[in-house]
Amino acid sequence: MEEKAQLMVGPDDKISLTEATLLGLQHVLAMDVYVPPIILAGMLAMGAADSTGLLQATFLAAGIGTILQTGIFMKMPVSQGPSFVPLSAAAGVVLASGGLKGSGMATLLGSLVVGALLLIILGLSGVFQKIINYLVPAVVGGTIITCVGLSLIPSALNDNIFEAQGNVYQNMELATVTAVTLLICVGISIRFPRVQKLFKAGSIVIALLVGTAMSASMGRFNWHSVAVSPWFSLPQRTMLHWGIHFNMTAIFTFIIIYAILTTETTGTWFAMGAVTNHKITKRQWNHGIVGEGLSCLIAAFSGTTPVTGYSTNAGIISITGVASKRAFISAGCWFIVLGFFTKLSAFLAAIPAPVIGGVFAIITVTIMLNGLNVIRNLQTGESDIYVIGLPIILTIALVLLPKHVLNASPQMLQYLLGSPIAIAAITAIILNILMPRRQHL
Repeated sequence: MEEKAQLMVGPDDKISLTEATLLGLQHVLAMDVYVPPIILAGMLAMGAADSTGLLQATFLAAGIGTILQTGIFMKMPVSQGPSFVPLSAAAGVVLASGGLKGSGMATLLGSLVVGALLLIILGLSGVFQKIINYLVPAVVGGTIITCVGLSLIPSALNDNIFEAQGNVYQNMELATVTAVTLLICVGISIRFPRVQKLFKAGSIVIALLVGTAMSASMGRFNWHSVAVSPWFSLPQRTMLHWGIHFNMTAIFTFIIIYAILTTETTGTWFAMGAVTNHKITKRQWNHGIVGEGLSCLIAAFSGTTPVTGYSTNAGIISITGVASKRAFISAGCWFIVLGFFTKLSAFLAAIPAPVIGGVFAIITVTIMLNGLNVIRNLQTGESDIYVIGLPIILTIALVLLPKHVLNASPQMLQYLLGSPIAIAAITAIILNILMPRRQHL
């Protein structure tokens, strides 16, 4: 009953095929899924064919992973997408193993396969749920959700607006117009309940369309990249092209990376549970990690980096009020289409970063507030102040950490410091175990 009060459409509610198709596209538009593969392609100095292949593989893996998690394993509205965490490690493994012309990609894919198989084994053994139950009570879960949203805010503002390509003043204008459009849509849906479904559920798509139209009027939309792209093409850079090679150093590196990714994904699941008012069952935890492993395994076979649970979708649900699993399965189908429909993929990739940033900034805040709402409803003790507070401080500290300090750290430490969510989660877990239990405040 509580779910219905907050959501227009619950996870198991039926919606029409047309609604599912449009709402699924909205999730795809609001996710910056194309950004990590583009960054990795730049780090490896990939040519056009390799870059396109990496982008196609990422869309394909994200789509299949989303359908598997939402429909079969996690059975929650969960969308998979490429994480930023493994990028530096992936580039390091490829370059250290001979680059693109040597066995670099084959070594990377081999280490990704081993890590994915370990995740599947962890879920099948039933151990994962027991670990979560012991290490992540509600106060830790709420803290992790808060830190997930908090850690994404600088990315939304800096990477997508202030430091994005183009004139910074134009970037701010585009982001502001997009964000204001989103707020107007939400305001109309609250003020006029009769049009709530249109303006609340479609608020993100409307905002992105307005922002894109404005960017086109400024000459900021890259029509050429869309025009020169072929209409359809098959993924050309799968494991069949690169091959597979196993290297113990690379495998150990990515076992650590997968541990960090699993911590982040756990935060995403908590966030999704919070916005849908759903308590994740023991069975879901274990099935979810199996689905996570399979998603990453498919990504490796496709020729790309791991795809994991995307936290932005929890914020999208908070804004639109639509948590339908059918919409998420539709999003998965859209990703698969993008893996083959190259021109549409090029169109989405051409949407200027500030337009995405205007929506992304609001989404990140809603995720953070959902975490704070979880904490607010708990009876907290004196020690909980530190369990909650210190991870938040560390999240801000790592987001603001100067790059030269990060680059001067040992490589393995860089991977960890590059994930504020993982550091926050580990800190909250350790403090919750070590701090003495005191009376409630």
